[in-house]
Amino acid sequence: SAPAPPPGDKPSQSYIALISTAILSSPEKKLLLSDIYQWIMDNYPYFKNKEKSWRNSVRHNLSLNECFVKAGRSDNGKGHFWAIHPANLEDFAKGDYHRRRARR
Repeated sequence: SAPAPPPGDKPSQSYIALISTAILSSPEKKLLLSDIYQWIMDNYPYFKNKEKSWRNSVRHNLSLNECFVKAGRSDNGKGHFWAIHPANLEDFAKGDYHRRRARR
């Protein structure tokens, strides 16, 4: 895996890469939005002390990109899970985040 940036530095990865890595790191390969935030903060302390505008970027990327799909509601009804579209899963798992149009 890539070396982690110094704690104070903004990670060089795109939001797609950050979100995908978070999702892929989970056992079920799906996460709630709050879990995605938490994973990013746990792994990239840069975001911990930032104003919360980066969270808008995460939400924006999830809803805008076809590579992310909703994967059912959470047990407690608080939001739904996000997963990676099957068409993108193999590439993303290899660390290749080039955006390809998911063929629907």
